[in-house]
Amino acid sequence: MCRCAVEDYIQAVKELTCELLEILALGLSLPDTNVISRLIQDVDSDSCFRVNHYPGVKPESNQPKPDQRIGFGEHSDPQIFTILRSNDVPGLQISTVDGLWIPVTTEPTDFCVFVGDVLEVLTNGRFKSVRHRVMANKSNRSRMSMMYFAAPSLNEWISPIPQLISPGNLRLYKSFTWNEYKKAAYSLRLGDQRIDHFKCQSTL
Repeated sequence: MCRCAVEDYIQAVKELTCELLEILALGLSLPDTNVISRLIQDVDSDSCFRVNHYPGVKPESNQPKPDQRIGFGEHSDPQIFTILRSNDVPGLQISTVDGLWIPVTTEPTDFCVFVGDVLEVLTNGRFKSVRHRVMANKSNRSRMSMMYFAAPSLNEWISPIPQLISPGNLRLYKSFTWNEYKKAAYSLRLGDQRIDHFKCQSTL
């Protein structure tokens, strides 16, 4: 019963992800609005689903205050898109370009959508991957979150979409397979700017 519910949920958020990516492509005036969403619809897509559990933290004399303790460190998601849903326990924060951390307030019926590293590459930097983290909370309740990570197949080549490159918008990233990027991303530290390793030399 639980497995069926999870499979139904994954299918629903996959369809939501594809719809959002097609709207995004339309907003970028791309002639093929399925150019990104088809990467997820591929039968060999490397998309995955994960559930995270963050227990409430009680203050201890020899530990930092709960609102200063990290539950999950700063990072960006390497995939294309992340669809996140959580209960109403706080903790999720996103970083501005200036490094300011902003709490994300969500309701159990809300979705958070994160741009991933691969989408930044596909859009040649028009959309930036979102750096985020989860802080420990002082609540007696646990924080629960569910993430759908939308990814292409392992052998799919990733490079900026040609229509988004022009004399005024130079190519920012090299071509690579998702498998190459995935291996590189997980060989580095969580908080590293992993996408910088795939920038073209002229942009460094």
